[in-house]
Amino acid sequence: MSDHDDVPLAYLPSKPRAVPTQEQLRARVPGWGADLDPADRPSHPKLQYAPGASGAHWEFPERQPGGEGRERSIEHAFVTPVFGTAQPLHGLSGAIRRVAYDRYSEGRLAHWLLLVVGDRVDSTGAHLRSLVSGRPDDLLRETGVTAEARKEARATSRDRTRVDRRHRWLDPLIVAGPWVVTGVVAVRGVAKVVRALR
Repeated sequence: MSDHDDVPLAYLPSKPRAVPTQEQLRARVPGWGADLDPADRPSHPKLQYAPGASGAHWEFPERQPGGEGRERSIEHAFVTPVFGTAQPLHGLSGAIRRVAYDRYSEGRLAHWLLLVVGDRVDSTGAHLRSLVSGRPDDLLRETGVTAEARKEARATSRDRTRVDRRHRWLDPLIVAGPWVVTGVVAVRGVAKVVRALR
């Protein structure tokens, strides 16, 4: 009997005592080693290759037409047999996303950062298009300020169990902040051009 019998083995510099056998562990710990025998595993049938069990009527699914030029990760040999076509890549944001897919693996941070940049470029383009169209986005409603001003919203805003209670003041800043910054930059840019023309 060692004086370190109550200390877990991970904290000792050497093995002062014998490691218990599988039988000893099974007797001491209920259910120990339940997954050692594949026949005891609940997932065992899924781990077996059974060609007829899936119910699929094909060896390889029929390919959807139009996959040429579609974006795909470089880890894959070809585009998946079925893919979405609702939001095709377009413009500068599409070019940025294509670079992410063509050059970087999904395991690289650059891949995901480029996709985020592409998304931000796309949303900025949508905001600019809304300004040019003469029907700009409704900032007041997007910030949620008008909804919070209603009587029923004021009652729920006093609810202490409400999750967004702490950061609710940030929401208008996050939604309206980029517009305010863009407006300030635009006004300064126009003023600079006017001064240069005088």
